[in-house]
Amino acid sequence: MARWRRITAWTGVTIGVTTMLVGCGSSGQPAPPPPGNRIAGRNLTVYVAVPLTGASGPSGEAVVQGATLALDHIHARIGRYRIHLRALDDVPAGGQVWSGAAATLAAQTAAANPTTIAYLGDLNSGASAISIPILNRLAIAQVSPYSGAVGLTSDGPGSSPGEPQAYYPSALRTFARVVPSDYVQAKVQVALQRSLGCTATYVLSDGEYDGDAASAAFTQVAAAEHLQVVATQTYVPTASSYTAVGQTIAGSGANCVLISAIPGMNAVPLVSQVAAVNPTLQLFATSGLAQTAFVDPAEGGLPASLAGRLLLTGPPGDKAPAGEFASSEPVEIDAYAAMGLLLGAIRRATDGGRTQAQRIKVVNALFDGRQHESILGDYRIERDGDTSLDSYGVYRVHAGELQYWKTLRG
Repeated sequence: MARWRRITAWTGVTIGVTTMLVGCGSSGQPAPPPPGNRIAGRNLTVYVAVPLTGASGPSGEAVVQGATLALDHIHARIGRYRIHLRALDDVPAGGQVWSGAAATLAAQTAAANPTTIAYLGDLNSGASAISIPILNRLAIAQVSPYSGAVGLTSDGPGSSPGEPQAYYPSALRTFARVVPSDYVQAKVQVALQRSLGCTATYVLSDGEYDGDAASAAFTQVAAAEHLQVVATQTYVPTASSYTAVGQTIAGSGANCVLISAIPGMNAVPLVSQVAAVNPTLQLFATSGLAQTAFVDPAEGGLPASLAGRLLLTGPPGDKAPAGEFASSEPVEIDAYAAMGLLLGAIRRATDGGRTQAQRIKVVNALFDGRQHESILGDYRIERDGDTSLDSYGVYRVHAGELQYWKTLRG
């Protein structure tokens, strides 16, 4: 199945990089509002595109739950407008992980609906890299609860050539995120590892867009902050054994390993076998693996014997009210905040539901620079779409669940 790896290797999706660059500028004036900018009637649709099946299905369902909770808090209404939430699965039938074709179809479905006012997604950065330009052409406001790849918003550490301009054919920024970028996550990971005695880290990536983006940011930040990265290796997700990988790490002098991957990419047998070969190796994982699919043995996750050796970064968990969220997936908190951000932008853009809904006005409201009160903390959306938040949560694993430990600033 075709999925993003890096921007230079985009294949098998509807819109190519060359096409996306036409009419795009990093500092030009935004294009005029596109056709369909004004939405007739009194029904507005917010689409949420996430994995609803496959390995990340529980996390995708948690995103929908978080968004639904935010919508329920306003009784699904803003003035005269009824707000409808429509969930789309970006995992193909019978698949385990998102695909380029499914992500494209989800974004095109939203773009084709004349009542679409906003898009909540995607969970994976690679899927966002596909959906952003499709929605950008129609000035549809998009907020991701989890896509942290640096290149989606800036050309900073961890980005690839051509990013982020390739994603914005209208030269108008339409994508924002409530989770800090992989650059911030990398700074947190470096600080965390150094505080626990890591002197040499071996990085393993699944080779997909998300894994490569997070590992690239970590490698660059580690170099700047004098934490040795012994090597960065792309493992083969279809391999039958990872004992050789473990032996390579054993001979490298590394005392810590960082796994940058997503569920469904064979990360469980990889970590299990690497840990067996290296019984004293400290294990760390990026937020892509902060899901029950990776940590719960009952769901095919890591064996309980490894729980005490693993730490993961994810959304801050110290602000969630006890009992407020039904899911054990940390991403539900981000989804609640992301939906709240979109609903607030729609409210301001329509004067509380008293004036006609226009997509371009929702985008302008999303990027108006105001301070937002949020379950994640107070923040604003910067001009490039990044949040001003600068911290990640650190999670342990206990009884097959992610257990919040503390929050670190990047």
